[in-house]
Amino acid sequence: MKIKLISIGKTEDKNLKQLIDGYQKRLRHYIKFEFEIIPDIKNVKNLSENQQKEREGELILKKITSKDQLILLDEKGYEFRSIEFSRFLQKKMNSGIKQLVFVIGGPYGFSETVYQKAQGKISLSKMTFSHQMIRLFMVEQLYRAFTILKHEPYHHE
Repeated sequence: MKIKLISIGKTEDKNLKQLIDGYQKRLRHYIKFEFEIIPDIKNVKNLSENQQKEREGELILKKITSKDQLILLDEKGYEFRSIEFSRFLQKKMNSGIKQLVFVIGGPYGFSETVYQKAQGKISLSKMTFSHQMIRLFMVEQLYRAFTILKHEPYHHE
């Protein structure tokens, strides 16, 4: 299985980018991983929230195939503990899917079309975080999940 993380807009903060890159390198020891950035939409000041979500949704859906399992990072999604998330990933790997795709949406969330295509939603917290921080949290949680599955001494419980 391959894991792909898609996000709208590049990471602005160089320190965050460095941390994200570090976890990506670690993660690649366990699984094929790709982090794909969809460039920010131009002239958003002229668009309504729904128009922006629709445009972003079109770009997101161009990045996935019908065989991909699409999981949205959404504030209304299911909240896992880290060990539960590692079991979730193990089940996905055991199911034989080729690619599991996680998506971090834009500032207003996802279009209805993207919600309809998704096979699930995950929330990393009830708190609100910047989309920049969620990227770091997600790659760290993926790394943590694989260390749990391999019984390595990264996660403590």
